[in-house]
Amino acid sequence: MIHSCPPLRLAIVTVAAAVAAAAGHVKAQEAAAPAPAAAQVATAKLDEVKKTVRVEIGGSLFTELIYAGQPKPVLFPVVGPEGFLMTRQWPILPKAPGEETDHPHHRGLWFSHGAVNGVDFWSEVPGAGKIVVQGLPEIVPGGPGGSVTLKTKEAWEKTPGQPVLHSATVIRLGADEGDRYLDYTITLNADQGEVLLGDTKEGTMAIRVNPLLNLKGEVAKGSAVNSAGNENLTAWGKHAQWVDYWAPTPSGVIGLACFDSPSNLRSPTTWHARDYGLIAANPFGLHDFEKAPKGTGDYTIKKGESLTLRYRWLFHTGNAKTAKIAERWKAWAEVKGLIDPLK
Repeated sequence: MIHSCPPLRLAIVTVAAAVAAAAGHVKAQEAAAPAPAAAQVATAKLDEVKKTVRVEIGGSLFTELIYAGQPKPVLFPVVGPEGFLMTRQWPILPKAPGEETDHPHHRGLWFSHGAVNGVDFWSEVPGAGKIVVQGLPEIVPGGPGGSVTLKTKEAWEKTPGQPVLHSATVIRLGADEGDRYLDYTITLNADQGEVLLGDTKEGTMAIRVNPLLNLKGEVAKGSAVNSAGNENLTAWGKHAQWVDYWAPTPSGVIGLACFDSPSNLRSPTTWHARDYGLIAANPFGLHDFEKAPKGTGDYTIKKGESLTLRYRWLFHTGNAKTAKIAERWKAWAEVKGLIDPLK
């Protein structure tokens, strides 16, 4: 099943008013505080016919979780500040002007990996595995700062009905200082036997962005930097606490950052951050990123054990400096148990 929704403009999506009120830093979100203004409250609505959960902030679209009908669960579209569409439209919707039609497995924002016990969950070639949501997503409203949380459980299936592992995903969505954030936590459970996460660049916590944010291409105007100071193309394969991309738009400079939690495997992670619009945190692909011997990046989850990975996606106005990305990563990273998949 192909998900459909009304056409979206490439650079600026016509949605209701952008988030107007600040939500405060992460620590403030976790502390007792006055009720958030209506413009920053996140709400979610399940649609069992379309197989989606629509998330709005202040009554305007933020994203939809498409939990069935795709080879894996995806968040699409993702709408940032000022109604700017953060994600490429194709292949979920028809190609927009300036978009390229490469890598059809790059769908919105998602988590997958190219080598899990030898099974490819990244691409969508014949024989690739699929990540199947079990049951219906759970919606937990009324979170810190007016946020909302979505919870799902997934089977990573080599073939239909034959999982190699199960996962539990917790996604918290909300507003932060007038911007929008998405906290993504996933726990991979080796409940079917030992799980080998293989050494490949094809993964893992990823987004395919609006081509205006690309570093190259017909309409590209983007710039990029990471926490280590590597800029543009030099950010690929490097270890960093965060990566940020931004571009000028008709409504001002808009960008997005991905934060890697200090609790994550091999933090600060390596980044599969490309010039054509893929941004992915990947702690496994050391052979590709660092020219290490093949298998150096392998990681084994022993039977009965698990691996939890935590990320924040921040969709912001301004560039990395004016949006204070370094300071905001630090504030987020210092909060312990910000989103615990077991709670």
